Amino acid sequence: MCAESANSTGDKRDKSIKITKSAKTVAKDNIIEVKHYKMVFADKTVIKDLSFEVKKGEVFGLLGSNGSGKTTTIRTLLGLYQATDGKLLINGKPFSPEDNIRVGYLPEERGLYKKESVIDTMIYFARLKGIKNPREWSMNFLSRVGLEDSAKTRIDKLSQGMQQKVQLGITIMNEPELLILDEPTKGFDPVNRKILMEIIEELHKKGSTIILITHYMNEVEDLCDRILLLKDGKAAAYGKIDEVKKQFKLSSLEDIFVQVYGAKEEA
Repeated sequence: MCAESANSTGDKRDKSIKITKSAKTVAKDNIIEVKHYKMVFADKTVIKDLSFEVKKGEVFGLLGSNGSGKTTTIRTLLGLYQATDGKLLINGKPFSPEDNIRVGYLPEERGLYKKESVIDTMIYFARLKGIKNPREWSMNFLSRVGLEDSAKTRIDKLSQGMQQKVQLGITIMNEPELLILDEPTKGFDPVNRKILMEIIEELHKKGSTIILITHYMNEVEDLCDRILLLKDGKAAAYGKIDEVKKQFKLSSLEDIFVQVYGAKEEA
């Protein structure tokens, strides 16, 4: 999706313009910039020296084994953790909730009011986010993901997968400019995984930049433009998927993951 391609018919002057593009202009193309990021907890270094960029409008895969620093990086980017060193920027500056950018974050852990009903919870968040006709929006979403009959059910009575769908709806209801999804399809069956992938694609077509954290390499192959594969607090692979495959001389991201981590290491 949205893969970049060289214009073979352009004249030399056009190519020269692209090559001499200023650093300031390039920076404007990035919604996220991470520069020499380091994170230490007590005596454990989780991130050693990490630099990468996420371009506006792309789907970016953030990959790695459990404990590789993926979630730590996201939480630091969103200001939930304080970096030991380095810079983590969204739209050119450290993130603040007061910034004029819509950010949606779906964490791996659930964060819902479990004693409330599904519809009341969704309407509450829809009003906070300024959604017009919050009940209508919420019911339309619940219908799409097969939860319309559970609208009045308390959230703690739902399965983990059903709770994940409710949380997804809350995350995307204001069509975030930057959408961060941490293991969004964990525990989903193939039907529900397909529904979620369709929702992600629709948001991407509307202009959302998406960071996808997942262990399902087929999802990455289908959706992502570029990837960052973390290991031991550093980038083991970074770039367009085709370029990474050429670098490792392998035909699939799953094979690359296994080569980086070793066939016996749990993904």
